[in-house]
Amino acid sequence: MNHGLRRLREEFPLSLRLIREIHKILLSKGRGSQKRPGEFRESQNWIGGTRPGNAAFVPPPPEKMMECMGAFEKFLHREHEELPILVKAALVHVQFETIHPFLDGNGRLGRLLITFLLCVAGAIREPILYLSLYFKTNRQKYYELLDRVRSHGDWETWLECFLTGVKETAQQAADTSKEILTLIEQDRRKIEEIGRPAASLLRVHQHLQRKPIITIPATAEHLSLCAHCGKSFAAHGEARHGSGDYRQTAPSPLHVSPLPGDPQRGHRIAKAEPLAILD
Repeated sequence: MNHGLRRLREEFPLSLRLIREIHKILLSKGRGSQKRPGEFRESQNWIGGTRPGNAAFVPPPPEKMMECMGAFEKFLHREHEELPILVKAALVHVQFETIHPFLDGNGRLGRLLITFLLCVAGAIREPILYLSLYFKTNRQKYYELLDRVRSHGDWETWLECFLTGVKETAQQAADTSKEILTLIEQDRRKIEEIGRPAASLLRVHQHLQRKPIITIPATAEHLSLCAHCGKSFAAHGEARHGSGDYRQTAPSPLHVSPLPGDPQRGHRIAKAEPLAILD
């Protein structure tokens, strides 16, 4: 996600080259890392079943795939676009998943493409509309509708489902944003009541809005705070320092706590309540 957005902001086009770059990073570790990250497939793949003969769906053969991807790229860059951007994003997603150009990671990358396309078109400035959870929640219906497009050309039902997902996801994002903004304002008022340390704590509070997972030493350095201010932050954050560990002991304006299961436990802390809202 971050690499793709950075490249797009550098005015690099949403192209097959960028798609390969993103795929290489996406599959650099974990599942799919042995399946040619960043390279289009040169063999037949399939969805469901144990072979193409009993598969639920068989994408285009490798000798036809690049022709399909060429047409796909032309559609991405089509001039004088008359389609609404949300409709175009829905069509792009189906076409990418149908071509299935990689040996693995097609679903993940296909969902990212929706967000990238909306950013390129200026429909959104930040990747706040990500339909992955909606597709996962409605997984069976999602797969059925993709198949209906392929087998019956039923684009209308797919578009209805996709646009419903956009509406629901956008509403959730708006509601979440309002909750976080309300929390930020409540915390700011509590910090202002502290008295003398409030000025430094407000700077930390503002920093936490941009970066909710921090370390106290790095934050003190970033904000040019002295070691004493760092200790004051820990105290007013209701975090206790012992053997390098920070533990939340009571509610506070900063609401900081260690990250559970974090391999750097004792070194990284988080603004707890916004992360809980986002969970």
